[in-house]
Amino acid sequence: MKKIKLMLFFALFTLSASAQDYVDILKLSVNNTTLGNIDNNYETSVNNLNMEVYYPKKLSEKAVLLTGFTVENTRLNLSPNSDRSSLTMTRFNLGMKYQHSEKWSGTYVFLPKIASDFENIGSNDFQFGGLAVLDYQYNETSKVKFGVYASSENHGSTITPLIGIWHRSKNSKFYINATLPIRMDANYALSKKFSVGSDLLTSIKSYNLSQLNSDNYVQEESIRFAFYAALGMMDNSIILRGRVGFDTTDYGVFNSNQKVGAQVLTFPLSTDKRTRLNSEFDSSLYVGFDAIYRFDLTKETK
Repeated sequence: MKKIKLMLFFALFTLSASAQDYVDILKLSVNNTTLGNIDNNYETSVNNLNMEVYYPKKLSEKAVLLTGFTVENTRLNLSPNSDRSSLTMTRFNLGMKYQHSEKWSGTYVFLPKIASDFENIGSNDFQFGGLAVLDYQYNETSKVKFGVYASSENHGSTITPLIGIWHRSKNSKFYINATLPIRMDANYALSKKFSVGSDLLTSIKSYNLSQLNSDNYVQEESIRFAFYAALGMMDNSIILRGRVGFDTTDYGVFNSNQKVGAQVLTFPLSTDKRTRLNSEFDSSLYVGFDAIYRFDLTKETK
């Protein structure tokens, strides 16, 4: 069911891009929901906190250095009789945006990370990913892009093809920016300070569980879609958002010796013979809040 939902979202939002004329230097997001269990009446509150920090630095007329880090923490009960788990992912982002020609540019990022409950850091907590994207400047208001994201995980390797578009209307009221199926943001400005929109965030990642020497890992398949209202302050350099949306995130627990191998999106390239140790989580509504510090990227590249 989770795979079907992911493909439906992908088909619905095939407009996507991460080429843009700004960068969010700092973004802090808080999300809260209560997820039920499809096998019984058990429910658990899920508290998610995400912080992203990015810093672009101009190296030459063609090259911009991209650095930053991401920290995400999720707290929940993975099964009815388990203690509350704290799943944390810390990722370092190091890459470059390079202008290959007048129309074509590329973004290349190395993404090493630690993802676990941080009870006892070991080799199973370290994972590595990478992103490569080419974007084409179609006209002054639109860009299209193509790329791939790959990551080593506890359950195997995940490969995610990317397709996208960045577009801003000539009157600057409507705007869409996304990198699908990873993320999408579309909004319409009702005034200089107030806008409404929708966003889509997805992820496929894993966390090593070392608590009480469990020798297990969690595979997270997350889809969060929301509508939001946003208030811009200080010439829209600071943006506050309130969100209400739909969360279909699932947290499957598996033994560390069982892996699915390589998969494209959520579809394994070989038969998945793993035995799941907890029940599948059901979908639910969620509420969230974002605080963003936004920087005009054209100031850095001029």
